[in-house]
Amino acid sequence: MRYAPSDLPVFTLTTGPVDAYPAVLRSLAATVLYDYDPVFQATYQRVAQKLATVVKAETMPVILHGEPVLGLEAAAASLLGPGDVMLNLVSGVYSKGFEGWAARSGAEIVELAVPYDRVIDPAEVARVLAARPDITVVAACHHDTPSGTVNPVAEIGAVVRRHGALFLVDAVSSFGGMPVDAESAAIDLLVTGPNKCLGCPPGLSILGVSNRAWAKMKANLQAPRASILSILDWQDAWRADRPFPFTPSIAEINGLEAAIDLYLAEGPSKVWARHALTAAACRAGLKAMGLAIWPAEEAFASPTCTAVRTPEGIDEAQLRAEIRARYGVVLSSGRGETHGKLTRIGHMGPTAQPLHAIVALSALGGGLSALGHRVDVGAGVAAALAVIDAG
Repeated sequence: MRYAPSDLPVFTLTTGPVDAYPAVLRSLAATVLYDYDPVFQATYQRVAQKLATVVKAETMPVILHGEPVLGLEAAAASLLGPGDVMLNLVSGVYSKGFEGWAARSGAEIVELAVPYDRVIDPAEVARVLAARPDITVVAACHHDTPSGTVNPVAEIGAVVRRHGALFLVDAVSSFGGMPVDAESAAIDLLVTGPNKCLGCPPGLSILGVSNRAWAKMKANLQAPRASILSILDWQDAWRADRPFPFTPSIAEINGLEAAIDLYLAEGPSKVWARHALTAAACRAGLKAMGLAIWPAEEAFASPTCTAVRTPEGIDEAQLRAEIRARYGVVLSSGRGETHGKLTRIGHMGPTAQPLHAIVALSALGGGLSALGHRVDVGAGVAAALAVIDAG
């Protein structure tokens, strides 16, 4: 029986926004305090200090009050100026899109690009840096979500640090779901948010900033100041005895604290293992069903997102609509160059549970069969369960 979309509850297995943890939702409903109430000022400082333990930057993390696009645009505007040469590592839609913000700064953009089903080779980064010793900033997207691929940022970061450039990393959809922090990957400006693997709704940006990045931004006369895009204005706002540049998102800070508490209580390594097991089970099931993932090699695939190639003859938008109508399961489309070519299954935060891989496989298989592309859902579920049992 096929239902109308409104007849079924929604089971969200997208790559964002993702479902939020119940504890986060409860915290969002807490009393919204005055931002200069001593209780909230103490809360803000406490949340920043908790964040520092997981972001692992040289300085206290910065919280910007808008979803992570704000953090990415602010990073480009603050770190780059007309005298800079930026190497942009392009492996997907989002890393390519960063060039638009970077170009506004007047910096020269050098691009190292690979097909969107592959990842950046650190040796190629070293080659470009050797050929262009004037490169001052290197930008990369850790997990380019529209492709479901993960770049080796730790290895790239080591190359960038030897060169002496600053390393800017978009870790929006990877942070909290796999190992990545500013210290281990030699990242000077790490941009992420709690609305993916930490299981919060969208509303905040989180930045890990090195001392070198602070010095670069302060020396950049065109870096935003007294602006919604300013990072500099928020450097000391984490301290309970310092003013906020403008009103922070009170409820979102309450939710973020709950998310960080959950993350630390479970333990980062266990959280990463949960994400990885869910993704591995999902991919094993897809393979058993005769479906292919988008990344050219499984080693390139993300533990927080599985991108499934659209079978020939299937309209991808129609497939997702069919799955939504029949089962109440919501999946993500591709973006830009990958739009219509793949379907994305999110394994982020609350949905990074092995059982959810079974739900995704069953819904995807049912949707494909309804559109005339028969797959063996039973074989897919059995393969996924074998991985879960072994894990």
